[in-house]
Amino acid sequence: MGTKGKWYDHEVTVSDVQSEDAEAGDDKVAADKVAELIDSIYVQTWSEETDSLCEEAKKAWDALTDEQKEMVEGEDADPDYFGRDTGDASKDDPLNGDDIGENELLVVSFGTSFNDSRAEDIGGIEKALAKAYPDWSVRRAFTAQIIINHVNARDGEKIDNMEQAMQRAVDNGVKNLVVQPTHLMHGAEYDELTEVVESYKDKFETVAIAEPLLGEVGKDATEINEDKEAVAKAITSEAVKTAGFDSLDAAKEDGTAFVFMGHGTSHTAKVTYSQMQTQMDKLGYENVFIGTVEGEPEETALTEVINKVKENGYKKVILRPLMVVAGDHANNDMAGDDEDSWKSGFEADGSFESIDCQIAGLGGIADVQSIYVEHTGAVIK
Repeated sequence: MGTKGKWYDHEVTVSDVQSEDAEAGDDKVAADKVAELIDSIYVQTWSEETDSLCEEAKKAWDALTDEQKEMVEGEDADPDYFGRDTGDASKDDPLNGDDIGENELLVVSFGTSFNDSRAEDIGGIEKALAKAYPDWSVRRAFTAQIIINHVNARDGEKIDNMEQAMQRAVDNGVKNLVVQPTHLMHGAEYDELTEVVESYKDKFETVAIAEPLLGEVGKDATEINEDKEAVAKAITSEAVKTAGFDSLDAAKEDGTAFVFMGHGTSHTAKVTYSQMQTQMDKLGYENVFIGTVEGEPEETALTEVINKVKENGYKKVILRPLMVVAGDHANNDMAGDDEDSWKSGFEADGSFESIDCQIAGLGGIADVQSIYVEHTGAVIK
């Protein structure tokens, strides 16, 4: 008599279930430990424990299996913190060396954890300044400690914060210090930078802070200046060239609009974004629009920008960041696939034939680098 296999042929014992549950529990504990360490360094303040916590977080991450890495989840932690590929960090120079000499040019940026953009955009500005002013030692500082910690933990690259950079200058006997912010405007980051420099000013013979990219803010949306005009021309020219058009007019005839997405801010300097739209209008750039992630000023919100582009009859849209670096905002808030990204917002509206993204920071544009060089030169002279 033949026999058939039965569904109960394989016996499952209680100990098997307990073993699987224990293993799953161990995986969760290991992943949660990494998430806890990431959250501990995802902060805007530095302490004497910061560097060791960064190192501990990386070691704990490296010890995880691929399955455990996918389980990392915390208040700010996720698998992308260590796992996302943003380029080769070794191509970037943190410019944190000593032997500075008497003259230092400190280039201060908000910063980015995207390695390629840090090397090309921030590094591009720093290299342009070093070439223009060979008698000055160029050094770097970031104002975002969260980013400093991220780069330190993931890549082992140590970038000075403002206090560390200023103390490095003091310790090296710098006499003349020029600070060049790569920030767009006189916003909150610029204000914080100024406060730190002010607290160290008696340590040097001379100290000067150069203008940010877009120069003085002005009192209302109608005020523009030579800096804003130069930036408007530079970024539009680069976007048009990248898109393959011979001119902005040719893009207009094709029904293509360019939308530059800035960060936005609640700071009084937010009027700068409105001034940039005024500048585009003054130049006759009818198919160029300025928006912001934060929607401050209100007319720069995504829905407002979409309506403006539609009202003017454009069927094709090219998005590009109005930011020095092409980091998280450019890759996620602008070009990401999530439903709240700008690309997704334009797609969901259903009024456009195509939405393309140019993921490139302003810092990589030669004409933008020249503006920073001019600003630095103005205070050196």
